[in-house]
Amino acid sequence: MLSSEIRAIAFDLDGTLIDSVPALAEAAAAALVDLGMAPCSELAARGWIGNGAEMLMRRALSGNVNPDPNLAPSLVEQALARFHHHYGAHLDQGSPLYPGVADTLAALHQRGYRMALITNKPARYLPDLMATCGLSHYFELMLGGDSLAQRKPDPMPLQHVLTQFGLAPQQMVMVGDSRNDIEAARAAGCASVGLTYGYNYGQPIAELGPDHVLDHFEHLLALLPARQETESV
Repeated sequence: MLSSEIRAIAFDLDGTLIDSVPALAEAAAAALVDLGMAPCSELAARGWIGNGAEMLMRRALSGNVNPDPNLAPSLVEQALARFHHHYGAHLDQGSPLYPGVADTLAALHQRGYRMALITNKPARYLPDLMATCGLSHYFELMLGGDSLAQRKPDPMPLQHVLTQFGLAPQQMVMVGDSRNDIEAARAAGCASVGLTYGYNYGQPIAELGPDHVLDHFEHLLALLPARQETESV
C-alpha cells in the first residue's frame, strides 16, 4: 500500500498506458526509407523508445540503442522531420491501450485522485492522441518532453506538476515503465510504481528500485484506496 498522503498520480504514456511501439516503429522505419536507408524492425524499435523522438531517430540511424556520436546534425534533422511527418499523418489511429488502463483510470478518478501525464513524447501529439484513446478527461495537466526546459529523468516535470497542484513530493506517486520514470520520481522525492510490461531497454524494472513493482496496470487499485478527505482534491 502506498502512503495515505498520496493525493495525485503522475503517469508515463508510452509503455505505461498505451503500446505505442507499432506506430512509432512504423514512422521511424518510413523515415529511414525516405533517406535511402533500410527500415528498422519493430522489435529493434521497441528497445529504442522512451527518450523522445530525436533520440529514437538517432538510435534508428545508428541501428543501436547507443547512438553514433558522429551522426551529422543535418542527417538527424532530416530524419526527425520525416519521422514527424509519418507519425503525425496517422495519429488519428491512436495506439492500443494496455489491458485494464481505461477502467483503472476511471476508478482512480472516481476515488478522488488528481492525475497528470508526464511523457517524453513531443507535446504536439498529446491532445489528439489522448482524445483518440479516450483518456483526455482524466488528466488535469499533460506535459510532453518539450513542454519544459528538461525532461525525464530530470525531476523538473514532476516538480512542475507538484507546483501546479500545490502538493508536496510525498503527496504524489509516479507510475511508469522505465528508468526515466523511476529516476525522475526519486530525484523529485516522490514514490514510484514500476510496471514490468513496458519498454525499459531490456532491464527488469525491479532492478531500479521503485517503491512497488506491478505486472498489471489494474493492480494500482490495491495500492491506492478511495480518498476519505473532504477537502477539494
